[in-house]
Amino acid sequence: MTDPLRRADAVRTGDVKHMKWWGWGVEGVGFHHEDKPDFAPFVLKAVGLDLLAGKRTERPDFSELKVPASRAPETFVKLLSGIVGDGNAVVDDMSRVVHTYGKSLRDLVRIRAGEFARTPDVVVYPADEAEVQMVVEAAVEADAVIIPFGGGSNIAGSLEPHADESRVVVSLDLGRLSRVLEIDAESGLARIQAGALGPDLEAQLNRDGWTMGHFPDSFTHSSLGGWVATRSSGMQSDKYGDIADIVKGLRVVRAGGVLVIRAVPSASTGPSVREMVVGSEGRLGVITEVTVQVHRCPERRDIYAYFFKNLDHGLAAMQEIAESDVSPSVTRISDAHETGFSLATSKESKGIQKMAQAGLMAYLKKRGWNLDEMCLSFIGFEGGEAHAKRQKSLADRIVRKHHGIGVGKGPGALYDQKKFDTPYIRDFLLDRGAAGDVSETAGPWSKLRGIHAAVYDAAGRAYEKIGRKGWTMSHMSHSYHSGACLYFTFAFVFGDDPLGEYDTVKRAIQQAFVDAGGTISHHHGVGLEHAPWLEEDISTQGVAVMSGLFGAADPGGNFNPRKIVV
Repeated sequence: MTDPLRRADAVRTGDVKHMKWWGWGVEGVGFHHEDKPDFAPFVLKAVGLDLLAGKRTERPDFSELKVPASRAPETFVKLLSGIVGDGNAVVDDMSRVVHTYGKSLRDLVRIRAGEFARTPDVVVYPADEAEVQMVVEAAVEADAVIIPFGGGSNIAGSLEPHADESRVVVSLDLGRLSRVLEIDAESGLARIQAGALGPDLEAQLNRDGWTMGHFPDSFTHSSLGGWVATRSSGMQSDKYGDIADIVKGLRVVRAGGVLVIRAVPSASTGPSVREMVVGSEGRLGVITEVTVQVHRCPERRDIYAYFFKNLDHGLAAMQEIAESDVSPSVTRISDAHETGFSLATSKESKGIQKMAQAGLMAYLKKRGWNLDEMCLSFIGFEGGEAHAKRQKSLADRIVRKHHGIGVGKGPGALYDQKKFDTPYIRDFLLDRGAAGDVSETAGPWSKLRGIHAAVYDAAGRAYEKIGRKGWTMSHMSHSYHSGACLYFTFAFVFGDDPLGEYDTVKRAIQQAFVDAGGTISHHHGVGLEHAPWLEEDISTQGVAVMSGLFGAADPGGNFNPRKIVV
C-alpha cells in the first residue's frame, strides 16, 4: 500500500459531531418557505395545513425533560474511564438523550414529548480499535448491553435500548475513529475508520483525488460504519454500487477478538461472513474499520433533468437504460405527486427564466400532456469528457423513444445542491403539528407499477381510517438490471393520537410492500421498525437461520439485542 494519508491530531471527544437532540442536522439550519411562493398553497391543498396561519408547536426546553437516571454503577463507569480516558465515558443527561434514539419521525415525536422508556446509561468514546476491544470485553464481562453509535441518523429503530432492558446499556460512540488510514492506489482500496462521517471521509479522500462515490440522503450526518451496518445505498449507486458492493474488507470487534475480513476482490470461502456483517446492525460486534473500493474523482459530473408524460413512460425509460449499454451515475424519476411537490419547493422564477418555464408548460400542453400527470426525472453522468458525452447521447435516445423531454442541467444542478436538505422539511412540518416520513422498498420491474398502486391505495385507506387528509408521493431512486427501488413519502396533520395515527399509515404502507411483491426495506435497515414484516419477506426458515446466527455469535445477547429479529 501507499504511504498513509496525512494524519490529523487525534480526535477528542469534544470534536465529535452530533445532531441537535430534537431534530435533524445542526442548530441554526432549517427549511424556510417564505421564498417559495407555491409551497404554502401546495401544503394547504395536500394535507390541509395552513402555513400562513403561523401556528407552530413549541419545542420543549431540555431542562424541562425528565430524563431517567443512569443505572450504571460508579465502579463500572470508572472502569470504562480508565480505558478511554477521563471525560470519554459520560453519564450526563444530554449525552444519553442524544444517544437514545435515531431520527425517525417516531423518534422525534417521542423525544420532543420527553418520552424515554429507556436511555443508555453511559456513553463511551474510544479513541481506537484497541480501546473498543477493551470496552467490549469489560461490558461483556459485566453482562452489559453494547449499542454501537455512528452519526445517529438511523430511522428504523436500530439504536434505541429496549424499554424492558434491565442490564446496563452502553452506547459505544465511534466518532473519534474518523480517519482515512491508508490508500492502496494501485488497487483502488481505502482503509477507513468506521466512525468517519460522510463529509469528513470524502474530504480526506478528495484531497488526494479519490472518491468513494457513496452519497445516501443522510450523507452529511451518517457514518461509514452505520452505512455498512444497515446496508445503505447512495444516490449514485447506479455507478458505484450499494454499500454491499463497495465494502471489500472489514474489522469487527467481538468478545475475545477481532473478526477480520481481508480485502480481496472475490473469494469462495463458504457463506460470506462479509455479507453477514453488512446489514447486521451491531448484532455481530462493533465495526471499527472498513476497506472500501474508491475511484479517481471524475473529470466531469453532470446531472440532467427530463420530463416524462407520465410515470409509465418514465419507468419504461429507466428500465431500458438499466438494461442498455448506458452507465449513468444517477437514474431517478418522481411520480406526478412528487413532481408537484418539487416544483412547489422551488424559488420564484423571474424574468427570462419565468418566461422560459411558462413557454415549456405551454408547449407540453400543446403536445397533449396532462401536466398533473407529468413526471420529473434526473439522470447523471460521470467520467471523462468523451465518456460522459457519449453516455448522455445514448440516454437521450432512450428518453426520446419514451416521449421524454430534456430540460438541461439547471434543475439537475439545483437538485444536486439541495439533495441532502429534505429531512429538514420533516422537522418543519413536525414543528407545525404534521407528520412527514418515508418508507422505501425494491421490487422487480414487472411489479413496480403494482407496488406503486398498492401503496397509494393502502395509504389512502389508512388516511380514511384515522380521519385525516393525507398525501403520498414517490420516486424511483436506484436502478438495477432486474428492478429498482421505490421511495415513498407520506404526510398528514396530526390528530389527537400522533403515534397511533402514524402507526396506522406506516403499517399499511409496509404491508402493501410485502403483499405487492416488494421488500420491507431497500436501504434503511430493519431495526425495530420493520421487524414485524421480516418473516413475510425472507420466510420462516430465513428468520430461523438469522436467529441461529445471532444466537450462536452472541449467546449472551450483549450486542444490540433484539434488533432485526428477537
